[in-house]
Amino acid sequence: MSEPDVHDTLRASSLAAELTDTQCRALAGLVTLRHFADGELVVREGTSDSHLYLIVTGSVTVARAAGTPEEVVLFALRQGDTIGELSFLDDNVHFASVVSHGPTTMLALERERFESLLGTDPQILYRVMRAIVRRVHQQQHRLAAQATELTNYITKTHGRY
Repeated sequence: MSEPDVHDTLRASSLAAELTDTQCRALAGLVTLRHFADGELVVREGTSDSHLYLIVTGSVTVARAAGTPEEVVLFALRQGDTIGELSFLDDNVHFASVVSHGPTTMLALERERFESLLGTDPQILYRVMRAIVRRVHQQQHRLAAQATELTNYITKTHGRY
């Protein structure tokens, strides 16, 4: 993927929604392109990773106990989705593993490289952080809706499955 392609991919993503074209180009200069084969582990459950990933092509599954008989797939992510937002921000360990589903290409933004913008262009930092918070809010709303549906189901069936 060439530099203009990286810029165009970022430009179309939610991460760059509030960035000017110049700011988007600066951010594009900080990301690296990563390729994953089918079934390759992107992030391991219980580990910390200082990267924020943007899926360019392909898809991934997010699973607990990935690769074991107890594996539980929680959800799938596809082109345009981001991965690792919270760990990127707070350096905590990942709750689940992320595994590529088919050949997958991602842009990876390392936290240390991102933080280098503090002295030169803090507006990029601020605007990307706002995009990350919006994404986390979307996830939280989805989880709250699912919890409500589950509660309603259990209430209506009086706990019978």
